[in-house]
Amino acid sequence: MRRVVFNQKGGVGKSTITCNLAAISAANGLRTLVVDLDPQGNSTHYLLGKDADNADETVAGYFEQTLNFKFNPKQTAEFVHPTPFPKLSILPSHPSLEELQNKLETRYKIFKLRDALDELGDDFDAVFIDTPPALNFFTRSALIATQLCLIPFDCDDFSRRALYALLENVQEIKADHNRALEVEGIVVNQFQPRASLPQKLVQELLDEGLPIFKTYLSSSIKIRESHEQAKPMIHLDPKHKLAQEFAALHAELRR
Repeated sequence: MRRVVFNQKGGVGKSTITCNLAAISAANGLRTLVVDLDPQGNSTHYLLGKDADNADETVAGYFEQTLNFKFNPKQTAEFVHPTPFPKLSILPSHPSLEELQNKLETRYKIFKLRDALDELGDDFDAVFIDTPPALNFFTRSALIATQLCLIPFDCDDFSRRALYALLENVQEIKADHNRALEVEGIVVNQFQPRASLPQKLVQELLDEGLPIFKTYLSSSIKIRESHEQAKPMIHLDPKHKLAQEFAALHAELRR
């Protein structure tokens, strides 16, 4: 099962949600892969820590070799790295993705990520894709390559306004390129139950019939410690409220 975590707005928790759900998936015994398509590489640093800067083979290298014919191209599996966490691997990001984007778009390599994941199909039970905060080549590649889309929502009025355009973009890609694509649900993130605005915004989305997951992720300073130590919450503090919320959210995902 492949999932993309996507929102065109930055700072909504895409990398945090991607890595924590993937870590729980792996802890539950599923061979799990994270694909980091964001040049900022937040998921890569979250899961690899200090080793992130030493990753020679990255998703940028995979895309770059698709631009040039080679008699013996590297197999996709050669770009995948193990993480310190059992059953959890990553196809890491690299800043050079930014420079590659125009070349890949011009040469119409939009289906290459899907090809890569098809090639890895027997190696992994679950795939989570982190995307940049933009509807660009890499985000479209991810939406074409996956079955399910998770949309983080950070209880902000700007996020709510952007949500409708985002849903339209997903539906357009579904119609044009990937009939199997579905919005699995909207993940309410950084929720503050005692504040009136988050409750109001979420209730409005529910009243409109949008697919909101029942589990809301709390706003917590603990997540910064999780980032700093490069340990998803289930490995940092499994009894913490936020760790249990991630586990409950993972339990809601379609089997």
